[in-house]
Amino acid sequence: MVRRTVPSPVGPLTVTAEDGAITGLDFAAGAGDDPDPLLDEAERQIAAYFAGRLKRFDLPVRPAGSPFQLRVWQAMREIGWGEVATYGGLAISLDTGPRAVGNACGRNPICLLIPCHRVIASGGAIGGYGSAGLGIKRWLLRHEGRPVPG
Repeated sequence: MVRRTVPSPVGPLTVTAEDGAITGLDFAAGAGDDPDPLLDEAERQIAAYFAGRLKRFDLPVRPAGSPFQLRVWQAMREIGWGEVATYGGLAISLDTGPRAVGNACGRNPICLLIPCHRVIASGGAIGGYGSAGLGIKRWLLRHEGRPVPG
């Protein structure tokens, strides 16, 4: 396992990789500045995203989760830059309930690359964003051109 903390406009991000795939991205500083070509590419793509030059990440990811969580996270990866989906809409497409989708979003181990910030509540309410906080979710949505309340 290798780890690197990279700067961003929303604070430090720690990227974790193992066996050729990204396995974690946390909105916090972590221990590690490991040399690794995948981490080099992740840092490059993250910088390009925040500069507005990258709309879709092209990095191998391997999140650890249940089969259901993996389905939700895959559905989130299909939400494009500047687009949003609702917990309810994803639930309908996955034949489940909105609360189950929300729980899977909250357990997303690779935030940003698996864009859980693009999932909002029905009626336009922003919903949650785990330990990163709603301020970061609002910032990311605005960065992608989405008007958000608050």
